[in-house]
Amino acid sequence: MAPPLPGPLEHLAPLLGHYGYWAVGGVVLVEDFGIPAPGETILIAAGVYAGAGELNVVAVGVIAFVAAVVGDNIGYLIGRFGGRAFVHRWGKYVFLTPERFEKAERFFGRHGGKVVTVARFVEGLRQANGIIAGTSGMHWLRFLAFNALGAALWVGLWVTLAYFAGSHIGAVYDTIGRYEVYVFAGIGVLAAALIARHLLRRRRRQES
Repeated sequence: MAPPLPGPLEHLAPLLGHYGYWAVGGVVLVEDFGIPAPGETILIAAGVYAGAGELNVVAVGVIAFVAAVVGDNIGYLIGRFGGRAFVHRWGKYVFLTPERFEKAERFFGRHGGKVVTVARFVEGLRQANGIIAGTSGMHWLRFLAFNALGAALWVGLWVTLAYFAGSHIGAVYDTIGRYEVYVFAGIGVLAAALIARHLLRRRRRQES
């Protein structure tokens, strides 16, 4: 019998109970090309089910990874061939407003390919990641490599945590949510320091 899902995961029980792996793949897929869907939460819920023996943990991981990569590549194609005009015209229907898109695009432009990997863990950027890469003209193979790395880390982290944490995953998720702000702030400070060092070295070379 499937275990009761804790807290915010509870509403996904009927979906997982009826559709199993199809639910995992479908929800992760559509979330990753911009449609609002609980991709991360269904991934965690599926990990809990796998820990209880209701699903195979390897199958959950593989399906979620493939769905995440394919979803982001659909987003990349939308951005690449539809362009900003397409995003501005239709993005509002999936809560990707021009303001939200431009803010994400500026962030993406500053940090390049690394964002494709890190964005997988950031709500908002995860959904717009592929579209922004496409509109910015990022080379597809470079995007594919960073995207696959991010998907592997994202899926691996949440499925593994949920698999072993079981019914305690709600507390684990809340704890990570509290501290992730500090983690990303630290990453931002480190990135700023590296950029400043690079600019300082370039200035010294120009002066010498």
